[in-house]
Amino acid sequence: MTTEGHIAALERRHQELDRQIQTELQSTRSDNLMVTALKRKKLEVKDELYKFSAMTQ
Repeated sequence: MTTEGHIAALERRHQELDRQIQTELQSTRSDNLMVTALKRKKLEVKDELYKFSAMTQ
């Protein structure tokens, strides 16, 4: 996979995690541990995105 392809995949993953977080928060049975785990994963993806974006500049 090219660097641009990897960045695009990371952006899609970041958006999907954001949707999952929003869905979980809107749920009447929101699980705080699940939300925290999703937010942590989203941050990891964002960090990796930043790393790859910095490499391409």
